[in-house]
Order: sequence, then structure tokens, then C-alpha cells
Amino acid sequence: MKKTFIIILSYLAIFLNSFSFGEVVENKLKIGLLVPFSGKYKELGNSFLFSMQLALEEIGDDNILIIPRDSGSDDKEQLNKAIREIAAEDVKIVIGPINFNEIEEVTKYSNMIFISPSNINPRIKKNVISIGISLESQLLSLKKFLKEQKKIKTVILFPDNGYTKIIKEKIKELDFKNYKTFVYSSDSKILTGEIEKLTNYTQRKRNLEIRKNIVKKRDDEDSKKELKKLDQIYTIGKVDFDSVIVIDFGNRLKSVLSSLIFTDVNQDEVLFTTVNQWFDKSIFYENSLKELYYPSINYTNFDDYNKKYSKSFNKKPNEITILAYDALGLIYYVWKDKKTIQSVKDFMVKEKIKGKIGTFSFSNEKIFQDLKIYRVKNKKFKEF
Repeated sequence: MKKTFIIILSYLAIFLNSFSFGEVVENKLKIGLLVPFSGKYKELGNSFLFSMQLALEEIGDDNILIIPRDSGSDDKEQLNKAIREIAAEDVKIVIGPINFNEIEEVTKYSNMIFISPSNINPRIKKNVISIGISLESQLLSLKKFLKEQKKIKTVILFPDNGYTKIIKEKIKELDFKNYKTFVYSSDSKILTGEIEKLTNYTQRKRNLEIRKNIVKKRDDEDSKKELKKLDQIYTIGKVDFDSVIVIDFGNRLKSVLSSLIFTDVNQDEVLFTTVNQWFDKSIFYENSLKELYYPSINYTNFDDYNKKYSKSFNKKPNEITILAYDALGLIYYVWKDKKTIQSVKDFMVKEKIKGKIGTFSFSNEKIFQDLKIYRVKNKKFKEF
């Protein structure tokens, strides 16, 4: 561990002192790392750097050189400065940027190739390849899964925010025409009322009160038994869907799931699914949630990566840094196969690539991940 830490510090020193390797590494694969080492996202940048070290150790080829530079946190001037510094080292290919909003800026550097962990759009845009776990791959996996489960009345829920337009476009592209969509407010104070409308909660609750009033007027034993059963439920009547896909994460996702449960959606009849999950154990403590399904990367590989990272650096990695690990592996694979990398077209390999996240492939200038479906149940993640 001590040796590894010294190597990491040497990379940081390279960054801080802008040292040039130009004269001594002419025959090496030089890869830029464009991540924030300053500002509010600096810990994320450090996590990417540590991930690179793990990948280098596993590949075990001394001909790879990582040249990290600070892209800053939402700092366009610093971003461009970092790219110019990387270019000055005669670097052709760069891992980064990590922020989707910065992708348009880096397309200006047409003589360089950027491998971004962004998951907003899996398309290969000019000189940028986004290798994040795309919404497109996740939705395709869920579409197949729901069909296998014979679910035919699905509602896709997503928040009204800066990504709403992109989500709508993806749903349209992927031919979800028989699915309903429901856009909810990002304001948690409004959310519950909106979910009540979606689930027809007020009417279903009224149905219960009407039935109870009818039964109360009767004095026979069957009516008394029925009344006891009615006292144990909250609504009468089914919702107009048999499954949901919630495109959200974190506390907002939990709020949506809680609202669905609060409005008495029968979890034995309605399948709960979501996206953008990295095996977050905090979901275990949503006590009313029976089961939740979602597509994700290979859990065994992800768990092994986390353990290896924690053992090497005595801290937990940011989950998306495993993408940088695979990005380095992809670059190395193409470099070894083609002996050179000149453009994004060199990455359009026909065969499937097996990485830490699982298997992915290139088709029609897009990246698709073969994702597994996982189930959250009894405080465990299990491949379904």
C-alpha cells in the first residue's frame, strides 16, 4: 500500500508542477486525465486519479503514462487551460471531462479524443465518446424485463428539471409509445399531491368510506367480518397501471417511492423499477418498500473494485470512477490492437468489450451496455 501511495503522489506532483515527459516517453501511450483537482468537485477528481492507479496496476504495462490536469469545477477558463497543457505534452487521447455540460467545449479540440464518463448521451459526438451507463441502455433493459414479466400498463415517472427534454426524447426514440409518462415537480412539497392524482387516491379512499358506511348499517356476521377487513385497509380500487419506471435517484427517488406507497399502490400487483442505481444501501431503510428492480453494472465486479480501492487507499471510491477504470482498459485494448489511435473511428470495434462494469459494445455510433437486472429485497441486492 505504501508503494502505491507514493506512486499516486508522484502523479499529483506531475500535475502541480506541469512537468513535461515529452523527451523521454516518445514510444509510450500517453493518456490525459481531465478531472477537477480544485473547487467543489476536487475529491471526485482525486478519486478518478486513484482509480487510474488501480487500472495501471492491473494492466501492468510500463508503456502507459497518465498525464493528469485540473479541469476545475464549473470553470471554463481552467478547463481550456488544462486541455492546452495536456495537448502540449503531445497527448492525443484524454479521459474526461466528467461533466456533461463541458462536452460541447472540448469538441473544439478536434485533434484530440475525449473519453467521458458522462451518461447523458451515449452517442459519439464529433471527438467525444461518452461511456457512462446510458439512460438508453437502462431503459432498453427495463423494457425487455417488463415484457418478460408480462407487464402491459407501465407509467414512466420523471422530474421536471433540466433533463426533462432529454428523457422525453429518449422515450420517444426507444418506441415506448404504449407507455404512459408522468412528469412530477422537483419540489417535494408538491410531489405527494401529484402522486395522489396519478393513483386516483382521493377517489379510492372515498370508495372505502362509502363501502364502510354501507356495511355499518348491516348487523349480520358476514358484514361484521367485512367491516373488520375494511378497517385494515386504506383504499378500495386498483390503480390504472401494473408497473412503474422512476427515472430519478437519491432522496427524490425515495420520495417518489414513499408517495406511491403512501397512496396505497399494491406492491403485490404493481412492479416498482428505477434507473441510475449504484447499489446504494440507503434504499434498504425504506421500510415500506417490498421490492425494487433496476438495471445496473455487474455487482460482483463493482463490489470487488470497491474493496480493492478501499484496501489500497483507505477510503471509499466515488462509484462512477469505475468508468474511468474501464475507459483506460478500452483505450489500451484499441492501442494494442491497432498500434495507434488517430480518431474516434478507431474505437468502433465489432466485438463486445468486457470491462469491470460488464459487457458493452459499439453500434451505429452509440455505446450500449449489456446490463443485468437486480432486485432489492430483504436488505440485499440480488441478480434477478
